[in-house]
Parts: sequence; structure tokens; C-alpha cells
Amino acid sequence: MQNKTKIVQVRKLVKRFGANEVLHGVSFDIDCGEVLAIIGPSGGGKSTLLRCVTNLERITSGTILIDGKTLVKDGIYGTAQNQREVCLSLGLVFQNFNLFPHFSVLRNVTEAQIHVLGRSRAEAESVAMDLLAKMGLASRAHAYPCELSGGQQQRVSIARSLALNPKILFFDEPTSALDPELTGEILKVIRQLAEARMTMAIVTHEMTFARDVADRVIFLDGGVIAEEGPAADVIGNPRNARMQSFLKRYSESGAEWKRSQRTGGSV
Repeated sequence: MQNKTKIVQVRKLVKRFGANEVLHGVSFDIDCGEVLAIIGPSGGGKSTLLRCVTNLERITSGTILIDGKTLVKDGIYGTAQNQREVCLSLGLVFQNFNLFPHFSVLRNVTEAQIHVLGRSRAEAESVAMDLLAKMGLASRAHAYPCELSGGQQQRVSIARSLALNPKILFFDEPTSALDPELTGEILKVIRQLAEARMTMAIVTHEMTFARDVADRVIFLDGGVIAEEGPAADVIGNPRNARMQSFLKRYSESGAEWKRSQRTGGSV
């Protein structure tokens, strides 16, 4: 059996905001080529965990290794240069797109390539156009974000992250700002990335998507991992009582939403 390469290793991660401890010693790995879904109730620490691993938040204690390089060990960070080198392996897609409104689509995808990777503008634009074509947005290269739908903006955001050649791509609830029709556009793109064996960690409330696309699931509740394992097992047959309760509420809210659509009412 072939050994799997661990591209992310997190050990005993603690994060406090003042006296409030949000993450209580969280440990997990992500293998190269794996899709990890991070699910759980709002306020459970999912987005904070993602922000800590991608170095947008400083942790209180613990260790994070990315692609064999140490970002932080026992709560102590390396130099700014070390952090920069580690973070070049990471891509992050935000829930609210975070595109530059005064840049065209093309410039949104090229600018970081030029300033972070040192590519020429011609090379950066070539990479950008190739990615935009894969996202079905080549014809919108010279449009501005305000001229795009939410789904199109999120696809530009994904293209921008992929343009930097990350070894792992993180998604923070990538469909939360979209209506159901546009959500389908983004889930299709993520499915295609999963089929290409892009390593991904996805914070999501889309349980069916997590079950069908993710290799493994982490259920984060109250700042601890309450259950983890193969996606089909955790979501299809959860052992943890808290996870069972969470999925029951999810199923009930989904059924209520569907009833409201049939009757024309609101939830």
C-alpha cells in the first residue's frame, strides 16, 4: 500500500480571543490529493480554524506544518520570510469573493501573479485567460466585478487562487453568499477540481455536497473535533450524538425550505 503524503499537519491547535477560547487543542492531517470537508454548527470554530491554518489569524498555541514546512511550532512563529514561503503553498477562496472592484476580471487574476510570483504581465495574462476559459468566463475577462453575477464573481475568485499554483486550496463557505441556482455553478467547479485530485479543505453547510465530493469529514463543534472519518460514513451513519442532532436539524430545515418553495411561502 502506497504511503500518503501529509500536506497539512495540525497539532493541539488552541486559539483564544481574550478570555474566550474558540479552539481547544484541535489536531488533524490532510493528505495530498484529499478533499476534506469541515462541517458543524455556526459558532463551532470552522472559519477560525481555516483562518489559523492559512495564517490569517495567529494561534495561541500548537503546531502547524504545511507541505513539510513549519509555519508555527508550539505557538512560536518563524520569520516573516519563512511564513511567506509556507503560505505560497496555500490558496484561499473567501465566501464574499474579495475581488478588487476597480480592477477588471483579467487584472484581478493577473495582479498577484506579477507581484507575488514575479511573472511577466504577458505570462500572467496567458495563465489567467487559460483559467478563465476553464471557468467559462473567457468572454468576461474585461468586465468588472459589478457586472458579474455572484456565481461568476466566485469563479473569478477561484481562478485567482489557482493562478498562484497552490498545493492546497481552502474554501471558507464558498456558496454562503449565493442563491441555490448560483450555488450549483460553484459546486460544479469544486467537483471538477476534486476529480483532478486538487487538495482541498472546504468549510461548508452543503451536506449532500460534502458527502458526495469529500474524501473525509471533520465535524467541529464547540471548538473540538467531535467526529471525523470517511465522508459517506460520518454523514450517512454518524456515531456521535451531537452530529446526529446536527444532521437532523439540517434535514428538517432543508425539508421546510423545500415546502416553502412549493407553497410560495417563506421560512
